[in-house]
Amino acid sequence: MPVLSRLIPSPVVVDIRPGALDGLAGVLADQRISPSGRFAVAATGGSGARLRERIAPVLPGATWYEVGGGDLDDAIRLADEMKPGRYDAVVGIGGGKVIDCAKYAAARIGLPVVAVATNLSHDGICSPVSILDNDAGRGSYGVPMPIALLVDLAVVREAPIRFVRSGIGDALSNISAVADWELAHRVQGERIDGLAAAMARQAGESVLRHPGGCGDDGFLTVLAEALVLSGIAMSIAGHTRPSSGACHEIGHALDLLYPKRAASHGEQVGIAAAFATHLRGDHEGARRLAGVLRRHGLPVVARDIGFADEEFVRAVRLAPETRPGRYTVLEHLELSPEGIAEAYAEYVAAVTS
Repeated sequence: MPVLSRLIPSPVVVDIRPGALDGLAGVLADQRISPSGRFAVAATGGSGARLRERIAPVLPGATWYEVGGGDLDDAIRLADEMKPGRYDAVVGIGGGKVIDCAKYAAARIGLPVVAVATNLSHDGICSPVSILDNDAGRGSYGVPMPIALLVDLAVVREAPIRFVRSGIGDALSNISAVADWELAHRVQGERIDGLAAAMARQAGESVLRHPGGCGDDGFLTVLAEALVLSGIAMSIAGHTRPSSGACHEIGHALDLLYPKRAASHGEQVGIAAAFATHLRGDHEGARRLAGVLRRHGLPVVARDIGFADEEFVRAVRLAPETRPGRYTVLEHLELSPEGIAEAYAEYVAAVTS
């Protein structure tokens, strides 16, 4: 009999609510995650230490490890420290850097990872990718997605609001990324996974259309769910295409060109997504994206994050080199520096008038 369906990779537990952290011990008691009750916990020395005081008493089988700066060397060091422990799983508690380190370390020693996100700054909380700084700048490393994910909205609200805003920009950028993927399908014949594209697009649309604000549990729930769905979409596709197009190429170029001045990931890809939408000729869509970014307190033009127009144009020019082989509106148009500058001036006029 032919196989008429496929298995969808996803966490066995997703718990998004105020107080979710209180359920961590119960999640780890799941025999699919930790049959022996032995697990390693990776956290920072700052906010992670405060959370350790809160939850360590109910996790007697845990060995705690401190995560340093969150680069590739830190992740390798973490894996080496954990390897002799014979654990069932790794628990990463913190923001994006901690979880990316935990995911990479767990993959390196062949263990599942449980992600406990303390902020919603980007879709890495449930993605099959770890973004880690290395000697060449910043790299993307394929890893298994978390086996379980907890997001305590009460903890998320304690983090600086800029983290929520960054997550908003990352989620919204899905809309542009999927449009780029569809462009590559039409022009280049690139295979597109309809389920992954639908999931990623709807994740972005749910944030775009939600009337709530950064402090509302309802909106934070939708944002967290959108970031989770983005990660699952990437796992389904087997690559980052559902959530990464020209928007992320431009964001990576800004990181490479101006490493000491780069804004948050979500701020950069939010602006870049609106601009890429403008480049594809969807001017109404670009204005809509910019309007939602502005409503949530995010920047909509490069000068809002301290970049001159010509610096942003330079980043757009470099952007295709950050993802060789990826086809987006940037590769499609092949604009000259003068053409990019003209298009960007038109975008600025459209979203600031």
